[in-house]
Amino acid sequence: QLQLVESGGALVQPGGSLRLSCAASGFNLDYYAIGWFRQAPGKEREGVSCVKSGDDSTYYADSVKGRFTISRDNAKVYLQMNSLKPEDPAVYYCAADPPKYYSVQAMCKGEYAYDHWGQGTQVTVSS
Repeated sequence: QLQLVESGGALVQPGGSLRLSCAASGFNLDYYAIGWFRQAPGKEREGVSCVKSGDDSTYYADSVKGRFTISRDNAKVYLQMNSLKPEDPAVYYCAADPPKYYSVQAMCKGEYAYDHWGQGTQVTVSS
């Protein structure tokens, strides 16, 4: 059974950093496009950052550009989050999709239908 598992969510002070991890069982993430999404209470799901398979092209939402970095390493995908702000708290999800002919920007839209989703990890930013 294909499963995605996120980890790394925590309570952090404004300006702090966290690194979220996305690991898979049943398949190798190196061959999949990966998206990090977040959803806060009462808000729509938002694409935060995505990376395509093959060329590893990346996309970042304007709200996180310059602060978050998506990366792959050893078949895991990470989201390094720096300078966390009060507007960043949410449940963060990773999603995986086989290679398709979509731009990485299109794959980072909240309504994009990834094949696999994790259960989410909570990020809280509070002093």
